[in-house]
Amino acid sequence: MARDRFIIEPHFRLQEWIARDKGYYEDEGLEYEFRELIQSTDGKHHDKGSKGAYQSFEEGRKADVSCACHWTVNVAAASGHGRLYADVYSIAPSGIFVAADSRIRTPEDLAGVPISVGFQSGSHYATIQALEQYMPADRINLSYADGMLFKRMELLLDGKVPAAALFSGPYYLAEQLGFRKIMDNTFMIATMIHGDPDPEDLKRFFRALKRAQRDLDLRPELYTHYYKNEFPVRWHSVMDTRRWGPGERIVFEPYTQETFDASREWIAEHHIFEGDNLGARSYREATVSLAQ
Repeated sequence: MARDRFIIEPHFRLQEWIARDKGYYEDEGLEYEFRELIQSTDGKHHDKGSKGAYQSFEEGRKADVSCACHWTVNVAAASGHGRLYADVYSIAPSGIFVAADSRIRTPEDLAGVPISVGFQSGSHYATIQALEQYMPADRINLSYADGMLFKRMELLLDGKVPAAALFSGPYYLAEQLGFRKIMDNTFMIATMIHGDPDPEDLKRFFRALKRAQRDLDLRPELYTHYYKNEFPVRWHSVMDTRRWGPGERIVFEPYTQETFDASREWIAEHHIFEGDNLGARSYREATVSLAQ
């Protein structure tokens, strides 16, 4: 009996697209289905109102693997919504942006200013982590009502919100269009395994991504055009991806128990989840590793 196809959904980064178009999945013998859900729905798939990444794990994701900030994947895995893949993580360049003519010029100027972030998503945690160096918690004003990544990008570019945390392609578009980055809030992304995919398929998938990462490291300018594949068409005419950077970088190193525990301590200290319920599964129960 033929095995089910491995479902791949790209996540605002370039590596999955490179591997697809250069035949790396086929080289590894991976039978797969590639699903693009952002541009094909004009961003509506990612416009979840005040819901965030954690809620999407609660509702269930369809792909065999998916990604989100490591804080949310950590708690979701410990709560039984999948298993964190502990053999790899990635780093997503991110920043807090304002308009070029904004009076906001320093991190201190953001005190009390609504900053659009995704609820219980990377921008939520990363913005707190960045700004608590400059101000007490009661002066950090996060707005969760402005939607996920592309929605809050559009509101910022249209002048409808004063500040927003952006990463991946939206980060580079805001930069290209002259929006001011007030500060960096780059963060770690983790991978979630859904269901019970064949471990050999997982190995095939990540070997393909590792080849793609080498290509991207060597010649990023050859691949930044792939950002358009996940952007609402409205913005294509102003995007000059030749000016953009490589974005998220996959790191083929373990997400260790020390990292798992330290992240949970930080989340608990900041009371990001109601009742400080971070799930009861231990690191061993919440994660999966295929490393030999």
